[in-house]
Amino acid sequence: MKKYVIIAIVAFTGFFSVKANAQTKIAHINTQALIEAMPEYKKAQTDIETFAGTLEKESGSLVAEYNKKMKDFENSPKEESETMKEVKIKEIQELQKRIQLYEESAREKIGQKQNELLKPVYDKARKAIEDVAKEKGYAYVIDNSGGSLLVSPAADDILAPVKAKLGVPATAAPAAAK
Repeated sequence: MKKYVIIAIVAFTGFFSVKANAQTKIAHINTQALIEAMPEYKKAQTDIETFAGTLEKESGSLVAEYNKKMKDFENSPKEESETMKEVKIKEIQELQKRIQLYEESAREKIGQKQNELLKPVYDKARKAIEDVAKEKGYAYVIDNSGGSLLVSPAADDILAPVKAKLGVPATAAPAAAK
């Protein structure tokens, strides 16, 4: 009987030591704060804003043309023929369609420009996070940018080591939300 008790105790302690070694380490990081602190992100945002500004200027000329045509139509003589009024209305409607199509195209182009310029930034951040997690032995890294992480130990926040790996100053404040 004593032999069985000793075997049970050894098996029980062995089970808990294996379980203790099998625990996985979990870390967390605010990826939005990381990305906003990266100089590449700031440059990409500036480039995107410049690109959007150029498209907005072009859109502005179409809107100015539309406004002029509307004003001309409103100020047209009362005795103008119905045919002439219909022609002007058709021109205005066509210009409205052109403006709409241009704005849709501009949004699409801005989205493509964002993807083109921000993808390398996100990839670089992800690689640094993966590298730091591997170096520190973390099996999982949770993104707490969304604010849904309710409790987390400060020691498992890998934002500072990832910033260090990327060469981003640890005190760099995230860019202001727009």
